[in-house]
Amino acid sequence: MRFPVENPRHPRGPRLAALCLALLSSTALAVCAQARDVPASVALPANGPQADYPLTIGEPYTIGEVTYRPADTLNYDEVGYATAGAGNGITGAHHTLPVPCYVEVTSLETGRTILVRLETRGPMDSNHLVALSPAAMAQLGATADTPVRVRRVNPPESQRALLRAGEEAPLRMDTPRGLVEVLRRRLPANGSASLAGGVQPVGSVPPSVVAPAVEPVEPAPALAPLATSALTVPTAIENVSVEPSSVADAFALTPAADEPAEPASVVIAEAQPEPAPAPAPVAAPVPSTGGWVVQAGAYSVAANAQRVASQINGRVSHSGNLYRVRTGPFGSRAEAEASLANVRAAGYSDARIYNGG
Repeated sequence: MRFPVENPRHPRGPRLAALCLALLSSTALAVCAQARDVPASVALPANGPQADYPLTIGEPYTIGEVTYRPADTLNYDEVGYATAGAGNGITGAHHTLPVPCYVEVTSLETGRTILVRLETRGPMDSNHLVALSPAAMAQLGATADTPVRVRRVNPPESQRALLRAGEEAPLRMDTPRGLVEVLRRRLPANGSASLAGGVQPVGSVPPSVVAPAVEPVEPAPALAPLATSALTVPTAIENVSVEPSSVADAFALTPAADEPAEPASVVIAEAQPEPAPAPAPVAAPVPSTGGWVVQAGAYSVAANAQRVASQINGRVSHSGNLYRVRTGPFGSRAEAEASLANVRAAGYSDARIYNGG
């Protein structure tokens, strides 16, 4: 048998090796090119807007004898007490609001209001309304058990970014002193109370402890003019009967009749001289429209205005093409500010106070 013998003039070994090397090189270059074409993933900042989502609500839980039921309450507005908590930046802990979310915390001792980012559940050892981080307590100027108001808000992204970065947001407008006094009267002995209704179950004090935000106004001034006019009428009658002698003489000269003389009351009726001028207060007084009023809004459709009025226990006044929905009038600005807080808590954030409504 004869085996094939390689031609020494045309060796195939080196050529085959070169071909394999070229093939491997081209494959490696293609892989590298594909690797260069794959875009690298962009790292998102840890404290960007996406850090506010998703909102975590959670299941009901119990601390001691109190069961808390977290809920996504958009118009949350309550008064209670603050306690010192942990955490960095201007942050806080709350029993039921979703986390993270943003609230305004107002000191009911000074009226100062700050913006706080709620990040955790708590406080887990008490029924305080909110637990604030050391930096938040310092910005608010508060100490343990300071009475506060907590109201959920939706701040602009620029202020959210400051809180996410651990910095302070600008101070909010201070709450007027009159409104602070009204809110303090809503404070329970412990726990918290809602400004939109009765005391929340987190407190152990019955609702009767909470003072009403608006005290009834006594209508006594409206009755005063009537009492004055009632006293002036007999005076006018007495002035008419000042000259009884002349009246008697006139009847004496008349041909006498067998009948007895007419009673004195008839003489007074026929002998009226010029009537005395009637006192001005005799007219029925018109109820005063002055005082402080809270306007929730003005609507072009009467049905919409009536619906809003029924929600805030207000009244509708028609002026031109608009139907204004108002509460009041109130005898003082403090009472009007209390009503303003309730109207805004009902969802009408553009409500305003006017004088002389």
